[in-house]
Amino acid sequence: MARDFTELVAWQLSVDLKRRVYEIARTGRSARDWKFVEQLTDAAASAPRNIAEGFGRFDAKEFAQFLKIAIGSELEVRNHLIDAFDRGYITEAERDDAIHLSRRAVTAATRLRAYLLSDRNPYR
Repeated sequence: MARDFTELVAWQLSVDLKRRVYEIARTGRSARDWKFVEQLTDAAASAPRNIAEGFGRFDAKEFAQFLKIAIGSELEVRNHLIDAFDRGYITEAERDDAIHLSRRAVTAATRLRAYLLSDRNPYR
């Protein structure tokens, strides 16, 4: 079991996604659309924030609930990335690369959530 939330792959991937989103928000045409950038970056920052907070609750069911929120935020980021492409803010390659990262982040958080709620978890 992880001793710190920074050891969790789910948190690490959510931070990678957040950093990718920050790169997208700083560059190109999206940087001038402040409302879009605010929504995108807030959603991206929400996932690692919720994973960290859930980890600190020391309760499997409560942590699973925070992971559920983090997964929702990661999916919201994915939607914003599709929208960024549709608006012409990012290229198809940038969209696909970021969406791939979002899928990895969602998968890691989903698997951790499933483990927390399973009979295999001795802390449940």
